[in-house]
Amino acid sequence: MEDWGEVNLKLDEFLKNHNISRSSLSRNAQIHYGQLLKYCRNDMQKVDLNLLARICKTINCEIKDIMEYLPPKNN
Repeated sequence: MEDWGEVNLKLDEFLKNHNISRSSLSRNAQIHYGQLLKYCRNDMQKVDLNLLARICKTINCEIKDIMEYLPPKNN
């Protein structure tokens, strides 16, 4: 199987660096806490673009602040 690299969510790191609690983000962005927790733990299979837009608007960030592409290790 070919290695395409991976997409990594850095949401939890951003929240910690900006003193934003998960619960306040969940409440203000109207996201179920359990769903937000999966994003914070980088533990989901599919990403909801609408949800990412709500997160970015709520915490006033760019998508690049909470998401990164990691190229394959053996390219």
